[in-house]
Amino acid sequence: MSNESQNIEWKESWRDEYLKWICGFANAQGGELYIGKNDNGQIVGVPNAAKLMVDIPNKTRDLLGIIVDVNLQKEAGKEYLVITVEPYPYPISYKGQYHYRTGTTKQELKGAALDTFLLRKQGKHWDGVPVPNLSIKELDANILNHFRKSALKSSRLEESVLKETDHLLMDKLKLYENTYLKRAAALLFHPDPEYYVTGAYVKIGFFKNDVDLIYHDEIHHDLFTQVEKTMDLLFTKYLKAGIKYKEINRVEEFPVPKAAIREALINAIVHKDYSSGSPIQISVYPDKLMIWNSGTLPQNWTIEKFLGKHSSRPYNPNIANTFFRSGEIEAWGRGIERIFTACRETNTPEPEIILESTGLWVNFTYKPEVIKLTMEREKSSEKSSEKSSEKIIALLKKDPKISAVSIAEKIHISPRAVEKHLASLKKEGKIKRIGAAKGGHWEIVHE
Repeated sequence: MSNESQNIEWKESWRDEYLKWICGFANAQGGELYIGKNDNGQIVGVPNAAKLMVDIPNKTRDLLGIIVDVNLQKEAGKEYLVITVEPYPYPISYKGQYHYRTGTTKQELKGAALDTFLLRKQGKHWDGVPVPNLSIKELDANILNHFRKSALKSSRLEESVLKETDHLLMDKLKLYENTYLKRAAALLFHPDPEYYVTGAYVKIGFFKNDVDLIYHDEIHHDLFTQVEKTMDLLFTKYLKAGIKYKEINRVEEFPVPKAAIREALINAIVHKDYSSGSPIQISVYPDKLMIWNSGTLPQNWTIEKFLGKHSSRPYNPNIANTFFRSGEIEAWGRGIERIFTACRETNTPEPEIILESTGLWVNFTYKPEVIKLTMEREKSSEKSSEKSSEKIIALLKKDPKISAVSIAEKIHISPRAVEKHLASLKKEGKIKRIGAAKGGHWEIVHE
């Protein structure tokens, strides 16, 4: 071998601590540990090869409980060992520690990573773990009814099943483990899933730049509600549509297609590592939108393989199955393909997928023409706002006791808009209020 890899490790001499590396190979995909080979791949040999041929198999058996092949090799008159480790279907520990080989590194698994590893070795997923203190009565009836209607509309569950009791419906969705509901049931149908799962919500923030956060929101409740409320907030508060006209028809065009954002959001929810305790985060900027969710790619996957693979198994299969039954997603692993398709169909730049050690980013860049239309709309709105402020000052000068309702009627805007203008003028030091809300009056400080 010319290089070290996820399956190859070189060591100049033997140390008992290298049992951790053997443990890591056994917990991952297996591999070979070379003893007597330096970091440059040169054979340096080991002087005590015969003794190690006995010691290493015995120590591996006694401390790890596994059997490995230790083979003696020779090159240019120098002896070295090749320890071949098979992948084991059950967890292997070294003195109570669980090690794992990933890339060219060995890592000790702890916390959420260890939980996920142990579950996977048992053929389970995090969202499939039973919750002993969760009863069917605690699930939200409105959410369940909404799911029934959606599933009926999508024709992915038979109507007879949807008419069954909540208990039988959960059983049909495979959300029971013996007599206990699974974690996925709490996330999908409980009114407050954060009672059971920390960080099970979505956070949105609007940033002027990488430092200045202008405003933000948090979306809580069940996962279905999180999707709907997040989409509503994004397209009513955070994303501004550019306006253009086709013949006599007014057309609003958003900087990123709704279909792409919705698919990216659902993918984040389905694939998120809920054991991390971190919410899904959406960062909105004047020229881009970024969605982050905690989690990693499957073992030994690259971003290129991730983008090209459209049949991957969902990270949270119980959650994904329920979303599929409701009609929210079409098929396993097709989300990325649908995001790119939606962008291409609207001539929107394709998103950038970035994998970090803590999670995955899907970054959308806005269409240049929509940014231009939005800026023109904002400038027009600013000019309109300036004119309204001037009219309000003129009315206050004429009648300092005039009400907001009367001002609204005279300049043809809503009373709420008048209140905002008054607050802005007061903040700018152009007007001030003398006396109480009732019986007082406005005073012009600076026109």
